[in-house]
Amino acid sequence: MPTPPFGPILAAAEARHGAEAIAARLVVPKAPAELSAVGDDRHLSLMSLRIFRAGLKHDLVDAKWPAFEEVWHGFDPARCASVYDEDIEAMLEDRRLIRHLGKLRAIRANAAAMLDVAAAHGSFGAWIAGWPGSDIVGLWDQLAKRFSQLGGNSAPMFLRMVGKDTFVLTESVSKALVAWQALDHPPSSKRDRAAAQAVFNRWAGQVGRPLCQLSQILAMSVD
Repeated sequence: MPTPPFGPILAAAEARHGAEAIAARLVVPKAPAELSAVGDDRHLSLMSLRIFRAGLKHDLVDAKWPAFEEVWHGFDPARCASVYDEDIEAMLEDRRLIRHLGKLRAIRANAAAMLDVAAAHGSFGAWIAGWPGSDIVGLWDQLAKRFSQLGGNSAPMFLRMVGKDTFVLTESVSKALVAWQALDHPPSSKRDRAAAQAVFNRWAGQVGRPLCQLSQILAMSVD
């Protein structure tokens, strides 16, 4: 189906929220060099933070994160990957932490996966920095495949947190894609996500905005 022009979408968002309010809320993605310069310990920390935030109040998780930083050795991937089962079992007794066995184990598994990526690409940051935005859904798929507990919207939300340019298929974004007749149903399958990518690519070509801002404006056009 034809992709609608982005101009009316922006106008609808501005009518709802005001141009100044929208400008103040728009995120700015990091340049590839900035992403590459971030240490993989920080990427692992933010990946783990995203995983623990899922299903919980963010401020609750954030308040406990200094303890996670301490217990998990500053999220150094090599040290995290070598944590023993006994160490994780001890964490289940630490009331400073969120004691979720599956998510604690995911930190160790993801540290090992991050080391594998870094060995092939120089660093995890370099890997995500070099991934083309025109196929950001492909990066979502790779993150979900290679890392633990990064399915659904967790992979794109993690990328948003670290500053990689991406749209996110939130409920509002999915609703808006249908409302503006860019898609005929909310995206749910891999094929649907590819169709959404094509729509965002065309909008990016029209107005020159990053994917993250297109996504935010789209959501604000309906909510």
